[in-house]
Parts: sequence; C-alpha cells; structure tokens
Amino acid sequence: MRRKTIQWINTPVLSEAIFRYQKGLLPNSMKLWLEQVLEINHKKSI
Repeated sequence: MRRKTIQWINTPVLSEAIFRYQKGLLPNSMKLWLEQVLEINHKKSI
C-alpha cells in the first residue's frame, strides 16, 4: 500500500498542535506526526 503524502494542513489545527507539542500535551502519535511534518529532529537526552 502506498503512503499518502500531505497536500495541505489546516492552519488552526497545526497551530494548536504546535502549542500542545511545546507544552508536552500531545499523544505520542500526534507528536511523531508533527515532528515529521515540521521536520523536527527530536532526540532524547540520556
């Protein structure tokens, strides 16, 4: 099955996701999605 590419993103939804990401309130699946969309390289510190 081919993976779908994102064609557009609702700006208010993206803004809210960024806000919640910064506060640490996103579920892991949404966090990973946002990191992929914004090309964030998030590496956990040891």
